[in-house]
Amino acid sequence: MVLLPNGEGIFIISNALILLQTSLNSPFPRINVDFALSEGDSYILLQETGPTEFTVHDPEQEISLGPACWLWDYLRRSGQGGYFLPLSGGIDSSSSACIVASMCHLVVDACWSGDKTVIADVERIVGEEGYLPSDPEELANRLFTTCYMGSENSSVDTKTRAANLAKQIGSYHLSICIDVAVAAVLTIFTAALCVVPKFKVHGGSLRENLALQNVQARLRMVLAYMFAQLSLWARGRSGGLLVLGSANVDESLRGYMTKYDCSSADVNPIGGISKTDLRLFIKYCVKTFGYTSLVGILEAPPTAELEPLADGQIAQTDEQDMGMTYEELSVFGRLRKQKLCGPYSMFCKLVHTWSDHYTPSQVGDKVKHFFRSYAINRHKMTVLTPAYHAESYSPDDNRFDHRQFLYNTHWPWQFTCIDRQMKTLMNALKRDPELLNRSRTNSTTNMRRDNAVRSTQSPGVAAKTTACISSFPSVTVTIQVTDNLVHSVAGHASNQDTDCGSYTLKKRRLLTCP
Repeated sequence: MVLLPNGEGIFIISNALILLQTSLNSPFPRINVDFALSEGDSYILLQETGPTEFTVHDPEQEISLGPACWLWDYLRRSGQGGYFLPLSGGIDSSSSACIVASMCHLVVDACWSGDKTVIADVERIVGEEGYLPSDPEELANRLFTTCYMGSENSSVDTKTRAANLAKQIGSYHLSICIDVAVAAVLTIFTAALCVVPKFKVHGGSLRENLALQNVQARLRMVLAYMFAQLSLWARGRSGGLLVLGSANVDESLRGYMTKYDCSSADVNPIGGISKTDLRLFIKYCVKTFGYTSLVGILEAPPTAELEPLADGQIAQTDEQDMGMTYEELSVFGRLRKQKLCGPYSMFCKLVHTWSDHYTPSQVGDKVKHFFRSYAINRHKMTVLTPAYHAESYSPDDNRFDHRQFLYNTHWPWQFTCIDRQMKTLMNALKRDPELLNRSRTNSTTNMRRDNAVRSTQSPGVAAKTTACISSFPSVTVTIQVTDNLVHSVAGHASNQDTDCGSYTLKKRRLLTCP
């Protein structure tokens, strides 16, 4: 390696530059070193490396690319012949189908660009030497099998939407009716116990209604694995198919899914993605891939279609069954996981955030309903299908969220706090209807002022800070400590799902408020 001085006080070490803040007239000796970072004298021909440009993808772009690459890597490593998806014609299963379609687009692009590794993988998976896909649709027909599993409770609209999407993607599509299988199971049950369960609309109880829905969902899972194992055999090809799941992260968090139904699969490309982001992804696929059939799927209300139709029309919607909208469920999920909120601290946040739409009583009822459902259905998280994790709010406790799965479904301490504060706030609002709006404005002003004060203070210096968690006197905290200690206590005050309560720091000692 040779150190070469130039007239600007710069030493050249092979292709690296060392800037020296020295006088331009300083003499520099030539030093010969038997070492080089590049071969021979080629360092003199090397150019300086410029800045690297990178692209930050939008959520919908990330969903199109990340899970698609994951599915391809999983498929080529598994040695299987493709994927099988129960396609219901709803947003969730359609999103899984579109991710497979995106995978096919990426694979075809790689093949036509001459990527020998990808070409070899494609030949091995389809079982045809010298095979080169002509377009993504043709490859999808080889690798992707979709199946609409209808029943007497399914509508013509969802069947048509599923068929149209499968046609645009190019998948090998099947349409079957599961009524015979459902009737067979119910016949066995009736023969054993001499009773006939009925749907709620036919005079049955809630337990009967739920059981009749679950048997349909679980039979779809059984049939999915049957078709996955033998579909390629029936088409004269070797190998089997991997079953794809289509349960989004919001439904998993709420527990709005049947244990061991079609949410149980080999892999789930949307298991870590919220319904809100999936809607954006569907719109992206319409624009990017030209799948116009998704427009009708996007506009249709989400439904499981497990209850009888009313005059041929859907009588059951997901949001009505859950008792909350998907937008609200997404907010609950982020506050629970990312903000470490339990029932009480979540109520304290949402009573301000949702003050334009709901009264404190309505907010409290929604928060309690969510956490009650979350606690009841938490056991389902122990058997979630392996999923691609695109966000930090996933409830998957096997691989991502290691909280306990057994909770007291009554949440006695937390719900009591919510009820007490709801009563206090409702009484205050009767006296002053503008209390919440004024409190929210003052909190924003105080936050900006505190940030400005904090930015002018030196690290490690004790600073008096007032943090208004809510408008309730019992949770307004005055802290006189260093910034580092403030942050640690703020994180402890909303401890995961337990809501440890409100705290006051005084003379650097932690005291629990009554």
